[in-house]
Amino acid sequence: MSLEMITVLVLIVVMLACLVLDVARPGMIIFSALVILLITGILTPKEALSGFSNEGMLTIALLFIVAGAVQKSGRIDQIAEKWLKNSRTQTGAMVRFFVPISMLSAFLNNTPIVVTFTPIIKNWCEEHGISPSKFLIPLSYATILGGTITLMGTSTNIVVHGMLLDYGLEGFSLFTLTVVGIPVTVVGLLYLFTVGKRLLPDHKGFSQQVKEGAKEYIAEMHVDSSFQFVNQSVVKAGLRNLDSIYLIEIIRKNERVSPVRNSTIIQAGDRLIFTGKISTMAELQKVNGLKLRTGTNLELDDLKNGSTHLIEAVVSHQSGLLSKSIKQSQFRSRYDAGVIAIHRKNERIQSKVSDISLKPGDSLLLLAGADFIGKYEQSNDFYVVSRLETPKILHENNWKSWFSIVLLLLMIVCVSIGWLTMLNAMALAVVILLTTKVVGTEDVKKNMQMEVLLIIASSLGIGIAMSKTGLADLAATGLIAVGKPIGVIGILVMMYALTNLFTELITNSAAAVLMLPIGLELANSLALDPMGFAVLVAIAASSSFITPIGYQTNLIVYGPGGYKFIDYVRIGTPLSLIVMVTSLTVIYNVWF
Repeated sequence: MSLEMITVLVLIVVMLACLVLDVARPGMIIFSALVILLITGILTPKEALSGFSNEGMLTIALLFIVAGAVQKSGRIDQIAEKWLKNSRTQTGAMVRFFVPISMLSAFLNNTPIVVTFTPIIKNWCEEHGISPSKFLIPLSYATILGGTITLMGTSTNIVVHGMLLDYGLEGFSLFTLTVVGIPVTVVGLLYLFTVGKRLLPDHKGFSQQVKEGAKEYIAEMHVDSSFQFVNQSVVKAGLRNLDSIYLIEIIRKNERVSPVRNSTIIQAGDRLIFTGKISTMAELQKVNGLKLRTGTNLELDDLKNGSTHLIEAVVSHQSGLLSKSIKQSQFRSRYDAGVIAIHRKNERIQSKVSDISLKPGDSLLLLAGADFIGKYEQSNDFYVVSRLETPKILHENNWKSWFSIVLLLLMIVCVSIGWLTMLNAMALAVVILLTTKVVGTEDVKKNMQMEVLLIIASSLGIGIAMSKTGLADLAATGLIAVGKPIGVIGILVMMYALTNLFTELITNSAAAVLMLPIGLELANSLALDPMGFAVLVAIAASSSFITPIGYQTNLIVYGPGGYKFIDYVRIGTPLSLIVMVTSLTVIYNVWF
């Protein structure tokens, strides 16, 4: 091995370790690796920056804007909600909902689909006495399966397409993947409707757990006239920086003061609502003039009266809150909302809320004003924003609410019959949406997932380094040597398994970029059709079912569904094997 090959190999191993250990945000880790390759001279500036002008990456950026416009219209979720209401049984609801949703995800990015429908499904489940955990993992899996059907179904497919063009190959057509995607989706859904349904847990969602266990960390304290800080501010009363508890609301006769500010004046007769550890709250009863009532009849539903609502939000990969504590991010002043509790991996973190550093997938229980959902439903900071009891949202019945959907359908037709390339179609769609003012510049900023784009562009540069130094060729030679006794089938299985392992541990786009150069070297060495290996990498990189961290949609439903890590392993492992066998069978017979 040359020095350059060793350098790239060590750098990739360190990068993968940092991604698995969650040392920093994935985009920064992969971009840092790219910068090192540039500084060391392994990549020229043109090679390092080529990913930022890659056709696949640019197509994904434009697709985010179009998908955001469709989601903003609210028409699709309106239709889905009405369609779902006609279901009476769990199996019937799963069939009625997940078959069309998988078809929808073939033409829309699956992340906004899961974000949109998670609150709808949760509400339907609660109305029918069914645990949301019976539906939310299947929601994620159905969109992943549907995303394998067309080129535009997932960003992974478009990334592989863009790389093929960079290598001077033909690339995917809109329906190249369909011959594999449809069988994979059919067998995957059949598994979910039969065996998978029985393996699904019966967990209570985060909001249900909070509602049922509210007395564990919400207490009410009355202020008597003997309290020495009556008519003074919250800060002067020493009620702001308390250990392990937080003042979230003051009930004053018929008035509710929320959020409580530093300058809020404490008055005699006030009822102070605290959140945190009950054991710590008990210490406050030693203060003369404060009377603790641990047996309060106050329920979380009471806090939703007036202008205050209880809201659940899931922190996104693109959130500006990541790696900051609640206090450091100035959450209260930034969002005009208070954090009551944070759940991570289905467990409420037992520490002072303000000191917790947030991570992607964290579920936050917020006490916020009535306008919070309207302001932050489309925010990049959160995946899912929903009330405990979501009110019906009426969408305007005007031409704009249908325009984006009709436009997307027209672009799909144009791409299908070969009038436009995917990039040209999406670029034209975005220009039309901006010209007609269906979307504005603020919508573009909100929908553009910069973290995902940074990962893709940086990963493409690392893929070039693997090919340029000969590391991809070396890896391909090693796979051939190991799999040769088994034949082509053995090599395909190893290639699929390695790609799938990477996508479970890191990100799907990064896994595809790392493995495609190896796949193309294999095709060249074995004199096989490179398109078969490209399809294999695209499918394997998208098929993340075994962990919640490998794919964004899995992480989105993690908290709201009340899941544990082992739930994904138990349900996803059989599905992953079924998809692998189906994919390799079709790929081998079609391309090899």
